[in-house]
Amino acid sequence: MCQYSVANGDGIVGDWHLVAYGSYARGGAGLVMCEATGVEARGRITPACSGLWDDSQIEPWARITRFIKQQGSVPGIQLTHAGRKASTVVPWVNRGQSIDNKDGGWDTIGASPIAFGEGREAVWKVPKEATHEDLDVIKAAYVSACGRAVKAGFEVIELHFAHGYLVSTFLSPITNHRTDTYGGCLENRMRLGLEIAHLCRQALPQHVVLGVRVSVSDYTPEGWDVSQTIEFAKQLKQLGVDFVDCSSGGVVANVDYHQCNTSDVQRQAARDVHRDVGIMTAVVGKVVDPMVAEKLLRETGADLIMIGRALLNNPH
Repeated sequence: MCQYSVANGDGIVGDWHLVAYGSYARGGAGLVMCEATGVEARGRITPACSGLWDDSQIEPWARITRFIKQQGSVPGIQLTHAGRKASTVVPWVNRGQSIDNKDGGWDTIGASPIAFGEGREAVWKVPKEATHEDLDVIKAAYVSACGRAVKAGFEVIELHFAHGYLVSTFLSPITNHRTDTYGGCLENRMRLGLEIAHLCRQALPQHVVLGVRVSVSDYTPEGWDVSQTIEFAKQLKQLGVDFVDCSSGGVVANVDYHQCNTSDVQRQAARDVHRDVGIMTAVVGKVVDPMVAEKLLRETGADLIMIGRALLNNPH
């Protein structure tokens, strides 16, 4: 659950994060998964999102993981690059004003244009196709962020490859229109995610659990689906990934997906991936009752239940 609460836009977490994540551990959660955290400054979801791209960000996170462990819980963290959804500067100015963007390379893999009301003028750059050099930098950023996460005391790391963020847009045939070795067939579309997962697993100590969050469906016949998720999970398992977190959506708008839908697609995918691949899976989505969580564990065969908004509402 993104907190959007980094005060100075420097990616450094503070008191808000200690209280928020500490409250989940104090409330009895077995695992506290901290928010999607940028591996690059330009890869943040918003300017107020947390980061692990610089060593100065390690100790503030370590303060939080120490408290989580003191409460008997396990600290985990999502690592992400938001890709075309990235937002590293304020995306609008008053009409007639200008903005001086000095964040080098931001527009290479930046966010899409956004529509604003009267009196506002978008200054977003249209996202550009990442070069192989860009991808090498991003892969190295994931590895470096994993190293910092370990130094900060995290024991579970989840690579966020879902919801239309960078790797998600490589996986989906709707958003991946590349003509090189990273586009086209399923093998090519999976390539970046598998490369990142492989490099991270190699860089991490064996005792650190590595997971991957995926969108199991784009909710459209032309998009990513559960069958492709299963093939991706098979490859991830061979690389030493420990679990697959089955979320969905976030890639394309105007499809049969909204916040009032049930989470049956995600629950069934967690069951199918667990059964067909033999890898641990996580069930997520609209789980608001602990007895329902227990029932899902028994019915789906999944190994983890991730609860977000219900714990925001009541950490206990």
